[in-house]
Amino acid sequence: MSNYYSAITSSLYVYSPLTNGFYPRELRDVYDDAGSWPDDGVAVSDVVYREYQTLPPPEGKVRVAGTDGLPAWADIPAPSVAELKAEATAMLSALMAKANAAIAPLQDAVDIDDATEAERASLTAWKKYRIALNRLDLSAAPDIAWPAYPF
Repeated sequence: MSNYYSAITSSLYVYSPLTNGFYPRELRDVYDDAGSWPDDGVAVSDVVYREYQTLPPPEGKVRVAGTDGLPAWADIPAPSVAELKAEATAMLSALMAKANAAIAPLQDAVDIDDATEAERASLTAWKKYRIALNRLDLSAAPDIAWPAYPF
């Protein structure tokens, strides 16, 4: 027990379950001056610091504060509905930008009556794609039936 205690008391780091972060003891004065030294800090061994701060997490895991107030590995949580909707919105914006970029020169060729039949067909396909994108219900994320990309 005394070896464990001396290892902890000589620890160079404190772990805060509230912030899920590590703080170097040698910088305590700086943190105190900034009013950000954690009140809930727990001294941790260098082994714990290395495992949870310097090494990459195990695949599919993220560092969390364990029930004992020390760092622990937990499964990465599934994205929230709001996160899924945000991803869908970003995807829609990117796909619309691609569609708009593809449509513009094709539309120019049609407008000046210089489009080939292949360009006219491509323009129609891209416009149908853009309409399909515009009609998507993003509130159904992640279960969105994305339209096929026109090639």
